[in-house]
Amino acid sequence: MRNLDTWRALRAPFLTGLALSAALMLLPLTALGEVGTAAQAGPDVLTLPAAPTPAAQPTPVPGEWDGAQSLRVLQKDGTVEEMTMADYLWAVVAAEMPASFEPEALRAQAVCARTYGLWKMQAGSHEEDGADICADSSCCQAYISPEDAAQRWGANAAGTYTVKIAGAVADTDGQVLTYGGAPIQAVFFSSASGATEDAEAVWGKALPYLVSVDSPEGDEVPNYRSTVTLTADQVRKVVSEAGLGADLSGPASEWFSGLTRTASGRVASIDVGGVSLSGGAARNLFALRSACFDVSEQDGVFTFSVTGYGHGVGMSQYGANAMAKAGSGWQDILAHYYTSAQLQTGI
Repeated sequence: MRNLDTWRALRAPFLTGLALSAALMLLPLTALGEVGTAAQAGPDVLTLPAAPTPAAQPTPVPGEWDGAQSLRVLQKDGTVEEMTMADYLWAVVAAEMPASFEPEALRAQAVCARTYGLWKMQAGSHEEDGADICADSSCCQAYISPEDAAQRWGANAAGTYTVKIAGAVADTDGQVLTYGGAPIQAVFFSSASGATEDAEAVWGKALPYLVSVDSPEGDEVPNYRSTVTLTADQVRKVVSEAGLGADLSGPASEWFSGLTRTASGRVASIDVGGVSLSGGAARNLFALRSACFDVSEQDGVFTFSVTGYGHGVGMSQYGANAMAKAGSGWQDILAHYYTSAQLQTGI
């Protein structure tokens, strides 16, 4: 069982050790003025005194609300770990959003993580497991331990990112997006193709706070535009294994037809061998990054040209980062992506 004291104890020696390691690594480089070794420099090369190593930043203290709430997290190995809400949110934000993002984007993500976590907890889907929520992104939210996050970031960045994410959580202590006084389904995704999508278009249920809005990211996003290429045999195999009952006996140029789009530009429906699929179903079937795609065929080879990444509903993470870079605060970002939702402190 991990509590707030354990969390602080874990990170304090980690950050101290990181600062000492950084100092030892930087001394020879600063002495030479550029990358090299003392042996290469030679006795006649002037060496400069090493610059002082910056002191490690203190990790922000968890806020009163998040620090007082506890929850039980079902880990992927089947164990249940009890922790504070602050600890849980740190692990989720670290897993869900690049730590290099703007602080205001990370704060918006922290509110989304807190809100969605409370929404899932109220559903009680893990009561039989003796838990409130799980660490599986396909069910609840992504989760990463501080140790694994530090390894992923590397020694040079881990200390800074640890503090940065802890600050995003602490700065939004207890802030929850609500509608009608209850936590909203604060879903989010990676990047949009100019606009987000209505929840109804993706999941068949309209929600007043999950409607299509403009999203400002673009080609600065890694892999913003992607392609998937499949031969006719590969398409036939995928469709057959899905048991759709589609007829792919005719010319390959006629296999895909009847494509319609939603107002946001994503595929609403497409016919595959005479069988109508939603854009989301086609996305999953052909392993596309989003439902915003075009498909073309030439000489029996199909090319899917895709824009963006994710289901498209709620907050775009790269859109939030673009808004933050343009000067928007986390409250403005959330108000933009979750229409009609209200911010409330603790519930």
